[in-house]
Amino acid sequence: MRQKSTTSLTRRHLLAGAGAAAALLWTPTGTVSPAQADPRCPPPPDFPVSIPLFRRTYENWAGETRIDQVWTCAPATPADVVTLANWARGHGYALRAQGYRHGWAPLTVTAATTCAAPVVLVDTTRHLNAMSMASVEPAAVHVQTGAALETVLAFLGSAGYGVTATPAPGDLSIGGALAIDAHGTAVPAAGETRVPGTTYGSLSNLVVSFTAVVWDPPRGSYVLRTFDRADAEAAVYLTHLGRAFLTEVTLRVAADRTLRCLSRVDIPAAELFAPAGAGGRTFARFVEESGRVEAIWFAFTDKPWLKVWSVSPVRPVTSRPVTSPYNYPFSDNVPEPVAELAGQIVSGQYHLAPLLGQAQFAATATGLTASLSADIWGASRNVLLYIKPSTLRVHANGYAVLTRRGDVQRVVHEFTRFYGALLERYAAQGRYPVNGAVEIRVTGLDDPSDVGVPGATTPPLSAIRPRADRPEWNVAVWLDVLTLPGTAHADEFYRELEAFVFATYDGSWAGARVEWSKGWAYGDQGAWSDPTILDETVPASFPAGPVAAWQSAVAVLDAYDPHRVFTNPFLDRLLS
Repeated sequence: MRQKSTTSLTRRHLLAGAGAAAALLWTPTGTVSPAQADPRCPPPPDFPVSIPLFRRTYENWAGETRIDQVWTCAPATPADVVTLANWARGHGYALRAQGYRHGWAPLTVTAATTCAAPVVLVDTTRHLNAMSMASVEPAAVHVQTGAALETVLAFLGSAGYGVTATPAPGDLSIGGALAIDAHGTAVPAAGETRVPGTTYGSLSNLVVSFTAVVWDPPRGSYVLRTFDRADAEAAVYLTHLGRAFLTEVTLRVAADRTLRCLSRVDIPAAELFAPAGAGGRTFARFVEESGRVEAIWFAFTDKPWLKVWSVSPVRPVTSRPVTSPYNYPFSDNVPEPVAELAGQIVSGQYHLAPLLGQAQFAATATGLTASLSADIWGASRNVLLYIKPSTLRVHANGYAVLTRRGDVQRVVHEFTRFYGALLERYAAQGRYPVNGAVEIRVTGLDDPSDVGVPGATTPPLSAIRPRADRPEWNVAVWLDVLTLPGTAHADEFYRELEAFVFATYDGSWAGARVEWSKGWAYGDQGAWSDPTILDETVPASFPAGPVAAWQSAVAVLDAYDPHRVFTNPFLDRLLS
């Protein structure tokens, strides 16, 4: 009933005939009714009879947190969530909103949770998924928080609307995406002017209004309350990390723009990630020219996969038009050589990491040509969404480095130089902690004026909240390193890399923050366990503006949930 080890988890999920990588892919988990309850997992007492209750296995994206048969319910309406909150308050239970479980950090439940714990997961995806256009001038969409990002973007696209940037996976709930300030990759290209109704920041910065379940002292109960973006305390909810429960939101949108995505695998890492000021085909050069860039650098290879998006109202003659998302089948349907190597690595043959990196690069290079996806063009959602649940499941760390746009290349060079040297040092010692890739993206910051609501403020806990003491910092460089779950020495490697990140981007010319949904705070117990990072480094990365952002945000969340219905032990530690 506790978290399973990665090794036992992958063996358990190995499917005959599906290749070794099936161990790392998502498989559905069954449900058990209260009548079938295990005596060790008693049903929650006096649970509201009108709301379906069942036990279901909870498993996060990489399978690193898995709880067998945790009690779960599926409310049909926002009013049902209020009923649940008041029940939970009266019975000493916590409620945890659950979407599509595409995350790493223990923001929903912790690995120590058991089915006997006083916790009920609230599946928002079954019923809380309605959407409609709220207005057309200016354009806005009203969405319940269990709706999938892919579904929302398709709905918007059918009406001619879209967003500037979006995360690559479509299997994110809107509520989950907003809880952790989900982002894509975009800054304005040279000569580009922001279109009203768009943002180069996170999806959280598009929120116009929302409804949340909050404690009402005069009534002595939890109620639904709608907040406008201009309300003094509203911004706290726009990146709440799971410490609140939103039932519906209204998001600003704009007329969709067609995009071209050009993939390249011919630029050496030494050139792409060259020192600041170098000539040639540098990362910063592509950012300047197109504004929308992502580099994926497989471990132990010398040429990254570079994706460059550009606004293209007319299809370039060399581009293949696409009418649906997920246009890289070699990435979402794991090729047999990659599957075989991945299976051997999770079985303990970690020294095969260089071969896996080379196999992934080869699959990408040949797959781009074979699938005619090296140069694609279409509606924004069809070009921006490219990660399906069938891809390899990996652990990912994550940091956002705020800096001046003119220092993007310096950030990227310093990071990739240290990462490469560290990887080589470990390999020389016969240790191979990384077998995935480095991913690098660039976004703007969360400028509240983008949403077009007078009086709007920035989400105080957003990783890309601007620094009042550093007004010249106008972009964020997002840095992730991926590896298969359970890889030996990975936590040690991540710990050294994290120390470098906070020491190098120390607030003098750039400042680092953690990416909430990913891995960070690597301590003796792995990710999310280092007390110094949790208690000092993370809060200090949100320095005081007019008020201390961290402390004031925690106070607001506590005031609207004084009975701590919407929390878990990790959040209690972090937001203390």
